[in-house]
Amino acid sequence: MNASQRRAAAILAAAALATPLVLASPATAGQDPSAAPARDAAKLAKKLVRETTAQDAYKHLQKFQAIADSAGGHRAAGSLGHDASAAYVYTQLKKAGYDVRYQKFEFQYTETLAEKAAVVAPAPRALDIKAMTYTKSTPVGGITAALAAVPVDADGTTGCEPGDFASNTFTGKIALIKRGGCTFAIKQQNAAAAGAAAAVIYNNTDGALSGTLGDPAAGKVPTGGLTQAEGNALAADLANGPVSLSLEIRQLQELRSTNNVIAETRGGNAANTVMLGSHLDSVTAGPGINDNGSGSAGLLQTALELAKSKDKVRNKVRFAWWSAEENGLLGSEHYVNTLTALDKNEIKLYLNFDMIASPNYGLFVYDGDDSDATGAGAGPEGSAQLERDITDFMDARGLPHEGTDFTGRSDYGPFIEVGIPSGGTFTGAEGIKTAAQAARFGGTAGVAYDVNYHAKGDNLSNVNMKAFDANIKVIANAVGTYAHDISSLRKPVVSVPTTGDTGSGGGLHDDHHEVTE
Repeated sequence: MNASQRRAAAILAAAALATPLVLASPATAGQDPSAAPARDAAKLAKKLVRETTAQDAYKHLQKFQAIADSAGGHRAAGSLGHDASAAYVYTQLKKAGYDVRYQKFEFQYTETLAEKAAVVAPAPRALDIKAMTYTKSTPVGGITAALAAVPVDADGTTGCEPGDFASNTFTGKIALIKRGGCTFAIKQQNAAAAGAAAAVIYNNTDGALSGTLGDPAAGKVPTGGLTQAEGNALAADLANGPVSLSLEIRQLQELRSTNNVIAETRGGNAANTVMLGSHLDSVTAGPGINDNGSGSAGLLQTALELAKSKDKVRNKVRFAWWSAEENGLLGSEHYVNTLTALDKNEIKLYLNFDMIASPNYGLFVYDGDDSDATGAGAGPEGSAQLERDITDFMDARGLPHEGTDFTGRSDYGPFIEVGIPSGGTFTGAEGIKTAAQAARFGGTAGVAYDVNYHAKGDNLSNVNMKAFDANIKVIANAVGTYAHDISSLRKPVVSVPTTGDTGSGGGLHDDHHEVTE
């Protein structure tokens, strides 16, 4: 062996000796490898919570507002405003290094052209009516007709059976129907079969009533929603004599296409995919900055901060910005319907963030374990753990919270239907804040959480930055945690009701999508 060969052999020997020394170094020798996911999760979550702020996310809200201002005042699915919003989100994520794609689908676009109602006699007054999605339209200029009330059955329902509409009583008239017992579609179909010219359905709880008839084929007569107070006042007027109404409800309906935006980390174990989503579209009435620019902006900023952190995540993290949510969860339904059995099995959790900055906010966490015993029941196995993880984080930050019912009327609904653990947060829509909630969260009792819900006033001035920041921290903590560690989904939950006076915080969320009573 010559000198050169001896030197090479010495180098190789040294390297062979050095390798086990590095592997057994004091820095790692005493650590449990199984603890690494939790340790890395805590580190990343702390970093993301610190660096993801409402102030940074606000610039996305400003962009959404500018888009709406330049596109007819809204960002509804199937419109230029939504297309531009989707392109903005797509571009931001692509620059950050995510694997991003559009998911195109067709849907029935709706745009309300007129929604006006008034008492003509005996005492003229205007009524605040909301056109239901997929309603039939009146002629331009509307109709004027006598009002006829549908009696409430002994079981408390009304308008759910053809027999509720007495023969010849409703012919050519506007049917006044109380909410409850069956879908809005069934109520107006029965009214149409009885010869009614139109239907107005009034709420059976506080707040405005806007809903959907379910699909374009369901609409039979022009149909709108009224508040409980207005409905009760009309019923009282009828008890004293004839009432005449003028009504104009017109709605554009046509087939259009739109896109979900789906982005995911390039690395991470696809078999343990963690998913978070928010809907990007607004209603046609306004720019939709709280509903749901807020959730979309919070999710986008968190995704950008995750990319900036350069962390190599263990689990694949997938983000979604849904379209046509306001038309009945169509974007998320389309996505879930395209998943294979393997795809569904790989998605270990879904978190939804819809309206996270309501001006008169509450801090509501979806009731995954049904510990509040209100409404729709528990989510799929693992949903209780998601709720617990969120409330534990909020407790640690001193944030008050309440449960809110898992009604399925936001984009977690399709995920729940196929058994994917789901959860998320919400700050309230048209529901009325109670005195106990005002004491807990601040704000004004007796006023809606968002007085501009589905209205023109849902603009940049309609955002509560304190609520926005609190919920963004929830998103950031969830992303940082589950990007590395989903073991908490296997840890048992001791069911105790979340703090609250009713256990149904926020009331009914997104009545725009409600088809059942």
